Amino acid sequence: MNGVKDVMFRSRLQSMLELQDGINSKIRPDWRDANNAWFRAIWTECAELVDHVGWKWWKHQSPDLPQVHLELVDIFHFGLSELLQQHGTADAATTQILGAYVVYGKRSGTGVVDSATRIAQVEAFATSVLTTRRFDLSGFCELSSAVGLEEQMLYEMYVGKNVLNGFRQDNGYKAGTYIKTWDDREDNVWLVEFAAGLDKNPNTFASELYGQLSKKYAEVVHGR
Repeated sequence: MNGVKDVMFRSRLQSMLELQDGINSKIRPDWRDANNAWFRAIWTECAELVDHVGWKWWKHQSPDLPQVHLELVDIFHFGLSELLQQHGTADAATTQILGAYVVYGKRSGTGVVDSATRIAQVEAFATSVLTTRRFDLSGFCELSSAVGLEEQMLYEMYVGKNVLNGFRQDNGYKAGTYIKTWDDREDNVWLVEFAAGLDKNPNTFASELYGQLSKKYAEVVHGR
């Protein structure tokens, strides 16, 4: 990465890290002192990830790449949390992530690979996480490349999931009062529709997406 692409990716990374800090603080204000087992959340997501890649030899399976991408986005939430806790600031964590992507980009160049290689990479990533009890940033970069999860796609999917998580928390998800289906469509379906029509500027994307969700929720659920 270099030039304009590098600057844009840095901006996106900072935006994602700030959003992650925000959702963590919403759930628990002192989250940095909670000693959460980020590594455990990550490796359990790996089991779901490998299922979507398809490993069962006794039946026909095809890789479900959209679901693979979603699982990687979920993993990235926990990885960002650990990096924020480790480095203290979004700026320092951004530099660490950007460096890993640059290094992997220089030694990769193979692009999307076959299912057997993907499964091996998922297992290597999970093994690393379990052994070190840490987020394996370089392994995550490698997995993302292997399944075609590009930086812009990662950013857009991450922001969408993060905003929806925050919106749910703000509207009674933890208390059990949140209504997930609006006009016979689940909230994640509305999310995809709203996100598709918005500019993906890191300075405005998250707030505009949240605003669209809020407007529709008030209109359909509360009749406003």
